[in-house]
Amino acid sequence: MKPKVYITRNIPEKGIEILKNLYDVKVWPDELAIAKDILKEELRDCQGVITMLSDKIDSQVIDSAPNLKVISNYAVGYDNIDIKYAASKGIKIGNTPGVLTETTADLAFSLLMAVSRRITEAAEYVKQGKWKTWGPQLMLGYDIWGSTIGIIGFGRIGQAMARRALGFGMKVLYYSRTRKQQAEKEMNVTYCTLEQIYQQSDFISLHTDLNPSTKGLIGKEAFQIMKPNCILINTARGQVVNTADLIDALKTKKIAGAGLDVTDPEPINMDSELLRMENCIVLPHIASASYSTRTRMSVMAAENIIAGICGKKLPYCVDV
Repeated sequence: MKPKVYITRNIPEKGIEILKNLYDVKVWPDELAIAKDILKEELRDCQGVITMLSDKIDSQVIDSAPNLKVISNYAVGYDNIDIKYAASKGIKIGNTPGVLTETTADLAFSLLMAVSRRITEAAEYVKQGKWKTWGPQLMLGYDIWGSTIGIIGFGRIGQAMARRALGFGMKVLYYSRTRKQQAEKEMNVTYCTLEQIYQQSDFISLHTDLNPSTKGLIGKEAFQIMKPNCILINTARGQVVNTADLIDALKTKKIAGAGLDVTDPEPINMDSELLRMENCIVLPHIASASYSTRTRMSVMAAENIIAGICGKKLPYCVDV
């Protein structure tokens, strides 16, 4: 009898096919996240599971799966999994690092450009029939070249963002829990404190993980000392930014705009004021959403499952 593997969302077919050749594979067919009670029932006889960030894999879910050997998260982050509890049960945990670095940085820089030059607002202006003539003060935005960007979180994605910014002639400041001196030499970037980032940056781009020290990191105090022309970009985690404080900062013009691929809550409430603000763009968490990247993620997730069921070291393992 083949080992059973469950996949909590319909990922690109290449990863699914790899697993189907070896295991009894079942996929949750709905577009929305699987309910916790259903997931617990589905995992009862499974040895492997591919999960999404939207799946809360806590001790209750883990206890419902006595045969589980491996959890393979279809994401770089893994804050949705109680990794310590899983490890205590001998369950290996994998993720999909590296592959989405450049794709995510592309999206972050796209948001930066779109907000600063009012791209979506201008396109809507045309669609609504408001464009009557060229105007010397029509849709004025902010220059990217020659400006200063502050990057908070300087891992793979943060550094990829820095490379794009340098290509546009931007001055790059960064903050990280550990100083990246090699990157400073190679990329001509400057390490700063968070306060210096807030005070000096025309753009601030978030690339940190979510942990107790970063939850609510960008809030009222940070907005108070940002430049009034500052534009905030978040492709990290929604909870890194205090949503109520962001709304207030945009309404009172403490900052000039925001580009969000992630929100708190997620999905965003349809009555959120952010959706009615012309100086804010909200996307549906699509930073890694390119054909090639999502397909490669499915293969990496499958490779983690195979290694875990075979009792081998995961090729893309999470260190606990």
